[in-house]
Amino acid sequence: MRKKRCHRFQEKKIDGKAEDSRNENRPPLMALNHVSRLCRNVKESIDFYTKVLGFVQTERPQALDFEGAWLFNYGVGIHLVQSKEEDQRLPSDAQHLDPQDNHISFQCEDLEAMEKKLKEMNVKFMKRSLEEEDGTKMDQIFFNDPDGFMVEICNCENLKLVPVESLSKIKIPMDRHTPPMETNQT
Repeated sequence: MRKKRCHRFQEKKIDGKAEDSRNENRPPLMALNHVSRLCRNVKESIDFYTKVLGFVQTERPQALDFEGAWLFNYGVGIHLVQSKEEDQRLPSDAQHLDPQDNHISFQCEDLEAMEKKLKEMNVKFMKRSLEEEDGTKMDQIFFNDPDGFMVEICNCENLKLVPVESLSKIKIPMDRHTPPMETNQT
């Protein structure tokens, strides 16, 4: 059971409108842009993220003078960066799966289809289900990319998002979540 917290804040008038004083120092962020991943082999990682997760490779700025790739889909980018030899920042155990470890997570509308795809592609994975007291259930699938970075696929939308503080602090940029895209269509 969550405790309800009451917070006092000051309202001030700006152009005749009341404004929450807590918004003054809020950073002007809009959405998650990309996740960057070091990789031992850029080509293998491109294959994994495009074939297993459905990302699309996009052009990257020519000014970048190191090997890598940019991928995009679902409103988020993944930037792959070729690691230096014997890079200590890469996971040492590419088979290790621990849901409490660092990972990126993707919302999924059909976990059974995703599980089938992982089996077809011989990707080792772990399944887990969590159930709240009210019967709400969330299913999760965890697996690693070729470099041992963990990925989660879930139906987290089943769980209600309940802010600890004010709901007014949550910003959902419906009008500009994805970057401009050239479609090559006339």
